[in-house]
Parts: sequence; structure tokens; C-alpha cells
Amino acid sequence: MQNTGAATVKIVSIVGARPQFIKAAPVSRALRRHCREILVHTGQHYDINMSEIFFSELNIPRPDYSLEVGSGTHGQQTGLMLIKAEEVMLKEKPDVVLVYGDTNSTLAGSLAASKLHIPVAHVEAGLRSFNMKMPEEQNRIVTDHLSTLLFCPTDTAVRNLKNEGCTKRVFNTGDVMYDAILYNMRQIEKTHTMQACLGKLRLIDGFPEKAAPLTAIQANAYYLATIHRAENTDSDERLQAILRSLGELRLPVILPLHPRTKKNISKSPDIIPKNICFVEPIGYQEMLYLTKNAKVIITDSGGLQKEAYFLNVPCVTVRDETEWLETLEGRWNVLSSPDAIAAHVERTDMVRNTPKSMFGDGAAAEKIAVIISENIEIGV
Repeated sequence: MQNTGAATVKIVSIVGARPQFIKAAPVSRALRRHCREILVHTGQHYDINMSEIFFSELNIPRPDYSLEVGSGTHGQQTGLMLIKAEEVMLKEKPDVVLVYGDTNSTLAGSLAASKLHIPVAHVEAGLRSFNMKMPEEQNRIVTDHLSTLLFCPTDTAVRNLKNEGCTKRVFNTGDVMYDAILYNMRQIEKTHTMQACLGKLRLIDGFPEKAAPLTAIQANAYYLATIHRAENTDSDERLQAILRSLGELRLPVILPLHPRTKKNISKSPDIIPKNICFVEPIGYQEMLYLTKNAKVIITDSGGLQKEAYFLNVPCVTVRDETEWLETLEGRWNVLSSPDAIAAHVERTDMVRNTPKSMFGDGAAAEKIAVIISENIEIGV
């Protein structure tokens, strides 16, 4: 990359899934103060409630390109993204391609850029679950080793990269999701109330007769759950065990349904516990508000683990491992099998305060933008 001045640096940013929209919001705002950004939406999440609402709610600029890839097998989805992302890069000729996290959109963007000899910058680099059966683990490892600039959220991520021989142009910028939390919570505190938030929730068609009434739910008197990972939703045994455990809880459970989870639960409607409120996917700010006011979070989402941690809400993670080891300190987060969820939720041991500074100071996006704009030799 030649030194043409920071103002003329052109960046193609690739996003496609809900967590990436959240991460891209603060980064995009910062980038556009230093560089020219071309935003590409792959369409990996294409439902209006999982995609469109985030662009308007998070104040993300409209995508310059919408690839409209949609669903499919990993190979089909990644392959189509690769073809379409390459076309955009050949047309735009960016100086840098910026990718986020560990999705198929991340992998496709980094592969397309690397094969065109365009430097790749990876936000949320260095995360590891050490479970190679996870598609996300495969995606993040390949992306890290193709990337020229590696933006790590924590010291743990930096160490993971060092253990794999990645030591050049590795930066601990802090976590951009912490930036997003701080920004959005300031907005939420001005505008949101519990009843207004509950009023925006839409019960899933076909499940209302099983649901607890939303109007009866009060702050700190409900659990918030999300279940979407293939290992939990594609196994009937695990999914049914999760539902049984949620049914053992003494308080209502609000569960926004991922499309895959909804499809698989619909196969066995007779096992739906009556204390679960199945709702359509909701906006980021509403989700943050519900997280902040929940008694406990139950999830298999990496992002929600951190959001609970940032908001000082205990979390039970329905997985055998987590990339976010920091959240386990002080028992803010515990790992659980499906059968043990209720026992962990009802645990009596108190969580202990731990420093949020492990995830930075809330200025990660600005650091990323400055590093990109000032690294005039990243293509060497």
C-alpha cells in the first residue's frame, strides 16, 4: 500500500450477521473520520428483524453493496459470498478489507481479499474456543492467519495469536462491543421503560397459548435466553434437554427465537414449557434493556455473554467452552450442560466484582481507525 494520505485510504468493510452490525456501528463512525469506507452487507442475516432494524437503530450507514446471499450450506453460502465479494473488490480496488468476528461472511471476505493481495484487517482477532468442530473456530483461525492487521479485544487473544506464531501488527485495542454498550446504554437510559420494551415484543405465531403473559413480567423477575448454535439446535436431544431445564425455572423466560431454533422447536410443540415466552427477534437496544433488567442470562451466544458481563448480570452459557475466558472470572459467567441449566441459574454463590478494563476503555473503534489510517505500509 502506498502512502496517499489518510484521507484517501479506501476501506471495504464486510458485514453480514447481527453481531457484526453491532461491532461495525462504532467502528464505522470512527473510520469515516479518517478514511473512506465502502460498506458491504453479504446478506448472511436477511430477515428484517435480524438485519434491517440494526442499520436504522444503530445508525449504521446504508450498505454501498448488498450481496443478498441468504441461507444455504456452509459451502454454498461461503462460496457465493466469495464470488460476490471478489467482484466488489475488483471494482472498488480498496487499500484494506476489514472483517469482523468469525462468520462465513468473515471467511469469505478475508479469502477474497487475500487472493487479490489486498491487506486484511480483522476485528476481534485471536479468539479461540479450541474446538475445531465449531465452524466459527475454523473461520477465525483461517482469517487470523490471512490478516495483516490483527485487532485483539483482550490480552488473552494476543497470547493466543503469539502461541500460533502471529506476532507482527497485533494490537490490543480493546473490545468494540464495549464501545457499543457504552454508546447505546446512554441512549437507552433516556428513552426506554420496561413496559414500553415489553410492548415491542411479538409472541411467535403458534406458541402464544404456551407463553406466560408478557404484561406480568417485571424487572429482575425474569430470565432472558437465546439459543442458536448448531450443536444445541440441531440435536433434538440437546434442544429438548434445554427446554426441560428452562421449564424447571421459577420465573418467566423470554426467549427471542433464531430462525433455526424456531424451525427445530416447531417439530415438537408438545414439549414447550408454559413459562417460556417465545418472541420474534428484537432490536439491539431492546435486547440490551432486557439484558440489563434480567435476573440471569441463559445463552450460547458469545456476544450476549459479554453484554451480560458488561452490564453486571450473571450468565449461564450452554456450551462446553467459551472464547471469553475473562467473563468466567468472579463467576459472572458459568459453563453448563443442558441438564444443569436450572441448577446453575438457581445457584446461591454471589458473583464478585471484576475489572471491565480487561476489555479496554471503550475507545477501541477510534484506535482501530487510527491504526489503519496510519499504517501506510501494511501491504508490504
